[in-house]
Amino acid sequence: MQEKLEGLARRFDELTAQMGDPGIYEIPGAFQDIAKEAAKLEPVVKAYRRLKGVREELAGAKGMLTDAVDPEMIEMVRAEIDELTAEEETLTHELRLQLLPTDPNDEKNVVLEIRAGAGGEEAKLFAYDLFRMYQRYAETKGWRIETLDFTASEIGGLKEIFVIVSGEAVYSTLKFESGGHRVQRVPVTESQGRIHTSACTVAVMPEAEEVELEIDPNDLKIERMRARGPGGQSVNTTDSAVRITHVPTGTVVSCQDEKSQHKNMAKAMQVLRTRIYNKMEAEAHAERADMRSNMIGSGDRSDRIRTYNYRENRVTDHRIGLTLYALDSIIDGALDPVIQPVVQAHQAELLSKQSG
Repeated sequence: MQEKLEGLARRFDELTAQMGDPGIYEIPGAFQDIAKEAAKLEPVVKAYRRLKGVREELAGAKGMLTDAVDPEMIEMVRAEIDELTAEEETLTHELRLQLLPTDPNDEKNVVLEIRAGAGGEEAKLFAYDLFRMYQRYAETKGWRIETLDFTASEIGGLKEIFVIVSGEAVYSTLKFESGGHRVQRVPVTESQGRIHTSACTVAVMPEAEEVELEIDPNDLKIERMRARGPGGQSVNTTDSAVRITHVPTGTVVSCQDEKSQHKNMAKAMQVLRTRIYNKMEAEAHAERADMRSNMIGSGDRSDRIRTYNYRENRVTDHRIGLTLYALDSIIDGALDPVIQPVVQAHQAELLSKQSG
């Protein structure tokens, strides 16, 4: 760890020196690339240099304690040692986290899919609630959501919806949302006040860029149709919606969000590329085999990562045993209290493997 941190500090100093060289502006894009790398390294190097300073101060304080004879001085030095020791532990932990291997997809945008599972109309209403939850959360993060395609139910729910979420660190934040989400509540269609259990599935896939996967146009079957609204109503008068089938893999993508067929085609290709790329990645890595299937699960009530209980205002994440009595704020988009503990549990697991 020490050797790696020293190397990062040297690299940061090199980048800082390069940024101060007037000649760097003569190379197109060079300054931006260097500044970006330096910005990524800065928090690590800053924490490392502070850690070195803390250790020096700690050694000095321990030396003072050995020589001290005045009781008041001894008490003061011991307090300083306790404070510096706590800071040393915090900085060491932070640096270990920062040096963990990063997922190359962490900074990517995502394709988010929500599908109603078991539970009939109530599951479709819950799918809409989940979509609104992620939409509001995205707003708090300054992310952008673009709807690609959806199928609405007759009473205002969603059978399924597909969106692209764009912004800073979207995949690293949302990747653990994939799986089965279960709701327990009294449906609006229930006249006797009985609690029903319904389920939805969520899939979060890192968006594949064009350079990562080239698709042969001859492998595509493209269909043009009229965009539809709730209950099958036409939402505009032009045949702007598109459905693309990738014949070799059988992957089908639809997009009807834009009035322009050209824009719908571009978005549909974006999602098609993402699905095929993720499928190929999963097949190439045995430990991630059938990744998308693992993500969205079966839609069965028993296949779940999280339960939302409306009567008790409770949200439970079954992967880490977390229970919060704040469903009202969570479903309104305050997702950090449930997302961050899962991320931290994952980091703890990586640290444990690293230590072992």
